[in-house]
Parts: sequence; structure tokens; C-alpha cells
Amino acid sequence: VQLQASGGGFVQVGGSLRLSCKASGRTLSRYAVGWFRQAPGKEREFVAAISRGSTIIDYGDSVKGRFSISRGNAATTVWLRMDSLKPEDTAVYYCAGADSPSEVRTAPQYWGQGTQVTVSS
Repeated sequence: VQLQASGGGFVQVGGSLRLSCKASGRTLSRYAVGWFRQAPGKEREFVAAISRGSTIIDYGDSVKGRFSISRGNAATTVWLRMDSLKPEDTAVYYCAGADSPSEVRTAPQYWGQGTQVTVSS
């Protein structure tokens, strides 16, 4: 399955953005979906994951309380709402898919292209 992330852009410190992840030609309800990010010179970092039924949700420590992952009603989109953005949130954000949230976090099977998020101070 091909995933497509979008919604990135420039935002000031304290602002908000909402990223979306869609699957081309398929519903996302079949997969657990996660978000990762990678800043220049840094390792890829887990951001959030959601199970197929939205019953299990997991966040990376650096985004807890500020970011929220959810599924759209049409089961074609997974959202990542990002609030209270900080300069250290600047990165390329990727969505990924797998059969379970634990697999999404450790060994995703499917990846989308990234979308750039830049937080200016």
C-alpha cells in the first residue's frame, strides 16, 4: 500500500498544524498507522501510532500532551494534530503502516513520503 503524508508547512512557535496520511486506492482502516519524524543530522523519531480500531494510541515522550493522532470518519485518513509547536518539532514527518501499533513503532511495513514541518521562533 502506498501512503501519502501532507499538511506540513511553516508555523510560528506555539502554533498548530494538522498533518494527514492517506492510502492510495485503499482504506486505512486495515492498518495500524504511525507517524515518525526526522530532523537534519538526527535519527528518525517515533511520534505517534494508532491501532486499526483506534482503541490503542501511543505517543512519543517528546510530543505527549501536545500532539493528537486520530482517524477520519471515512477511514481513508489518519490525522496528526500538532499543537503548541516548538522549534525542536521542526523535521520531515512521515506516516507509516503495519498490522499492529507495536509493529508500526518498531518495524513498519509501509511508508509514505515525508512532509516538511518548520517551526520558527
